[in-house]
Amino acid sequence: MIPSLRESCGVMGIFAPGEDVARLTFFGLHSLQHRGQESAGIATANGDPEVQRFAEMGLVTQIFHEEVLSDLQGTHAIGHTRYSTTGSSTHANMQPLIVSGPHGELALAHNGNVVNADLLRSDLVDAGVEFQTGTDSEVLAQLLAHASGGTWEQRFNYVMRRASGAYSLTLLTADALFGVRDPLGIRPLCLGRLGNGWVVASETCALDTLGAEFVREIEPGEVVRIDEAGVQSWTFEGERPAGPSLCLLEHIYFARPDSMIQGERLYPVRMRMGAQLAREHPAPGDVVIGIPDSATAAAVGYAQESGIPYVEGLVKNRYVGRTFIQPDQRLRDRGVELKFNPLPELLGGRRVVVVDDTIVRGTTTPRVVAMLRKAGASEVHMRITSPPITHPCFYGVDMATRGELIASHLEVEEIREHIGADSLGYLSLEGTVGATGQQRDALCAACFSGSYPSDVPLQLDKFALESGGSIDRHAVPLRAVH
Repeated sequence: MIPSLRESCGVMGIFAPGEDVARLTFFGLHSLQHRGQESAGIATANGDPEVQRFAEMGLVTQIFHEEVLSDLQGTHAIGHTRYSTTGSSTHANMQPLIVSGPHGELALAHNGNVVNADLLRSDLVDAGVEFQTGTDSEVLAQLLAHASGGTWEQRFNYVMRRASGAYSLTLLTADALFGVRDPLGIRPLCLGRLGNGWVVASETCALDTLGAEFVREIEPGEVVRIDEAGVQSWTFEGERPAGPSLCLLEHIYFARPDSMIQGERLYPVRMRMGAQLAREHPAPGDVVIGIPDSATAAAVGYAQESGIPYVEGLVKNRYVGRTFIQPDQRLRDRGVELKFNPLPELLGGRRVVVVDDTIVRGTTTPRVVAMLRKAGASEVHMRITSPPITHPCFYGVDMATRGELIASHLEVEEIREHIGADSLGYLSLEGTVGATGQQRDALCAACFSGSYPSDVPLQLDKFALESGGSIDRHAVPLRAVH
């Protein structure tokens, strides 16, 4: 993946009395590092009213060490890796967040984006609630902390009736762990068994790391409560959407290829996308390469279907962007050369078919094409395992405004000219969905089609809750039609 899309976060939760839950959460978060690299945190509880928490800016392995983990004692824990989609990348906005209300103290970790957070926050402020951060995540936390109702089931039903958008949550109270998925099911969340304990995580790869057994996905609109009594579950009682709408980009790019979503591991799903792309857009190539690592499986599928040999023509430096030391201007100007290094011995004099998963703004792909030509490629044929991205995401992907999306105002041939490729082919929406094995109405493809599964504003400012501004609601909201 040429870095243009940013996922919002990864969440974890563990209930395992007698186990080192903070250490287990650390390793689970390490498996979810790809979902957010700005900050990470862990909160623990052991029955006392006060929740313990440690969070810091940076990567999981940069933040946590033995002394920190040994101080985080408890019977249950939640964790979070963050990429900001609402609110700045600052210490104040790190998660898990801890808030207090009439029902006591709770900690919350959130993956997704609440599109009506400004309206909910305004109501809470009017009711006297004071906010610590500029995030929609705290809006959810404060809404739960101050919700009316004598039971957690009543409180979660209240929140689900009011909050619109995407939210997969892990929630910690003094005596319980909760896993929560919004009624649309836009972001993934799964449940696993670890000995006598339980694990909730954004992806199954985190369960695999811990040696936990995958039990099932948490359903859209479902709340799972885990405590000393075991596992309880209930579903949202209010008006339900027409159907689930898992983000199609989870299949294409966000989730790790070794994770399972909707009953199937993603590596073969992405291979099928590549194979379908070869059928829809054959290319006169001598070798097929993928943009590592997210497009590797699709490139293998393209090569197998087309009969063109697959080679690793680009080597990825996996540590670029994982340091706080900024490159000097000379290195900064080199852009993608810091991240990828081509192999001229494999590319020189050859017609190269390049498989990638998306083109977003169209700013870095031309540099990749130029880099391949400099390495000796005689032709460069770009193949994309998704349709053109024409609309922004409001559900937890920091993508771009619509005006910044190259496919929103240029046709495919114009994009080809812009990136400097000899040919360009996008996988059709039908082909993309077909490769997942899912029904079209079970997936959110709004960034490709413009049909959103809920009402959304025409513009969403990620800093609106910090600046005291509000989301632009002057125009008629968009409504999805599946």
